[in-house]
Amino acid sequence: MYLNRNTDMVMVGGRHPVKAHYSVGFKSDGKITALHLDLLINAGISPDASPIIPDAIISSVKKYNWGALSFDIKLCKTNISSKSVMRAPGDTQGSLIADAVIEHVASALSLDANSVREKNFHTYGTLQLFYPDSAGEASTYTLHSIFDRLISTSSYLDRAESIKEFNSNNKWRKRGISCVPLIFKVDPRAAPGRVSVLNDGSIVVEVGGIEIGQGLWTKVQQMTAFALGKLWPDGGESLLERVRVLQADTLNLIQGGLTAGSTSSESSCAATLQACNMLIGRLKPVFDRLQQQSENVSWDTLISQVSLSSSSFRSC
Repeated sequence: MYLNRNTDMVMVGGRHPVKAHYSVGFKSDGKITALHLDLLINAGISPDASPIIPDAIISSVKKYNWGALSFDIKLCKTNISSKSVMRAPGDTQGSLIADAVIEHVASALSLDANSVREKNFHTYGTLQLFYPDSAGEASTYTLHSIFDRLISTSSYLDRAESIKEFNSNNKWRKRGISCVPLIFKVDPRAAPGRVSVLNDGSIVVEVGGIEIGQGLWTKVQQMTAFALGKLWPDGGESLLERVRVLQADTLNLIQGGLTAGSTSSESSCAATLQACNMLIGRLKPVFDRLQQQSENVSWDTLISQVSLSSSSFRSC
């Protein structure tokens, strides 16, 4: 059976609906001391990728320092279409749940929601407690500074006052504004890459990462030009137009892995860099020999000399 795209999107996939009940303890200044969550996750008629969703939801919920945190999560088999992963699966639901709690506490105390958010931001110490395996170095935890800078550069306070005035003067039409901080847990993965230089000087690159609008191919193309341009003072800027990225498949580039977790572009670039460094090691002896004969050695001259002994060469 072959479905058209619209029918396929109706029948398969989509985010997991979640029913969340919570109990939260907090002080009069907005500092939260405890949170308990009861979560029911609608997985649909088959497991698909549903088993990974609870961990992703809780990882996102933990972006705030809740003090004591407990939760009970159940994956529910139901009679609707099976749910799957799509762009930060689980993290979106977890972030919504976390900020719903923050907004509820702020409303109960008649406080600005942002003041409650900042009151419950992690220190580096509590970040290590909530994310023991992925807290990183203290210098890499920048949520406080980023949040403050965005508040300032977006004129948030002025806009919030303007919205408050608008809402007081309009009974039926209302406006709103919100700041939503995120802590996203990334998982770097190994990635393959292959760089081939052809007789005419063109460069063909294949990587396991999939281009889905995030600019992966553009980054790989730039990395290739940068890495192969180390032999020239200008950094090989002219090489950029010679680089062509091809979509690899499981026949010519095995073990491509997943394009996921916001790290595939960087992993693909790292694989490309290693391949290019191997090529530089093979090109440099020829380049040095040509440079003894002439100070200005072009890419075309270099490749034509190399191609005399090999019809094409590549590095994986």
